[in-house]
Amino acid sequence: MVPDLVKSPSTSLRLQALRPRLRTRIIAYFSLATFVGVLILSIVTFAVTRNYLVDTATASARAQAITNAQLVRSLVGTSRTETGEVVTNLRTESGGFAVLHLGTENLFYAQAPLRFTQSNLPPNFVRNAIAGASGVQRVNFSGRPYEAVAISIPAIDATYFEVFPIGDVADTLGTIRSTLIATVLAITLVAGGLGFFLSGNVLLPLRRVTQAASTIASGALATRLSPETDPDLQQLVASFNGMADAVQERIEREERFASDVSHELRSPITSLGAAVGVLQGRAEELSERNRTALEIIATQVRRFDRTVMDLLELSRLDARAGQDQPEETHLLQLVERIAMRHGYGEVLVVSDLGTNDVIVVDKRRIERVLVNLLDNARDHAGGASDILLSSNDNEVLIIVDDNGAGIGVSERIRIFERFARGTASRNSIGSGLGLAIVSEHAHAMGGRAFVDTSPSGGARFVVTIPRGDES
Repeated sequence: MVPDLVKSPSTSLRLQALRPRLRTRIIAYFSLATFVGVLILSIVTFAVTRNYLVDTATASARAQAITNAQLVRSLVGTSRTETGEVVTNLRTESGGFAVLHLGTENLFYAQAPLRFTQSNLPPNFVRNAIAGASGVQRVNFSGRPYEAVAISIPAIDATYFEVFPIGDVADTLGTIRSTLIATVLAITLVAGGLGFFLSGNVLLPLRRVTQAASTIASGALATRLSPETDPDLQQLVASFNGMADAVQERIEREERFASDVSHELRSPITSLGAAVGVLQGRAEELSERNRTALEIIATQVRRFDRTVMDLLELSRLDARAGQDQPEETHLLQLVERIAMRHGYGEVLVVSDLGTNDVIVVDKRRIERVLVNLLDNARDHAGGASDILLSSNDNEVLIIVDDNGAGIGVSERIRIFERFARGTASRNSIGSGLGLAIVSEHAHAMGGRAFVDTSPSGGARFVVTIPRGDES
């Protein structure tokens, strides 16, 4: 059996990249429709004009040929000896020629024998005309188009040929053709420009929707589209705003639920912690088995308390509670004080910032980021090996290396999600929220958080922070 062919995501992305943009397609469709319409109209116009000009010219020339044939019949019938003079003096169309054949004598008399004779006419046309078949045929002479008229004159046993030029008509038609082609191209270009202008107006509502969606995604959940006067666009606006209302309501409901649950759990956890503390104070009175159970309870209460505290902090981050307090500070000194204050004074702090050490930053956020990274290294990777401060373009980097086995490539994005745990921390006592809090604080400062591999083989957690405006 032949397996089904499934497009990979990369193939789909390549196909999407090759597909023209919507505005380009609108302009192309608009230009193509205009081109086809104008082309058809031009072809019809050219055909009608051509038929009119050719018919008018040939009708006038044929009428002149019939008049000349009647004149020849009268004059030659009176005196056949003066046939040559009669033919020479005929009035023909400008650039035209006449030839007369007398059947009895089997002689041809050309009006201008040095320029045009019967030999310039198609032989079959001449033979058929002499045999009595009058007719009309298109001929070329010296590269120019002519129309030949043959008229049988039985009364004098003669055949009259008159050839008249239709080059002027061909030239006129050529000019009309060139004009129509230039007009088609010009109108198509104008249609393309008009399509470009109109497509901008057509796509303007979509750009507003895109901008509103991006604003909502950045956290401004109250963003809505303004009403439209067009009924179709108003339906789009109403649908988008309804969706945004539903999304905002659900997010706020979930945030309130998480915050309320966390607050409600604080009191019983505090009571449990106090009770466990009392029991631990009299642990020597308990049996070995009870002391072990008490230690397990104490560990889980601490873990529970930490989880609740992290949930409360995430709730505040989601609700954007509190105002940032950026201030100018020496980053190296700030990091050393934070590490010392939280019991990580033995961790080596290295900086290559030099004179770029002074930045504008919210110290509270820096403290939460650094402490969470150090706690993460302590709980899951044997502790932090060092803290590095560096710079990259317009960013400052806070780097924490640990002594663990590193983070697998497949887990490096997922571990910053809430309640996500890496392979090395499956059995640890962490809440699974520490790195999520780090990522949230980094984004709140305009930076980002990611993980790489340290030179020693452990994990290297990196937080980037924009420098901000230095005072």
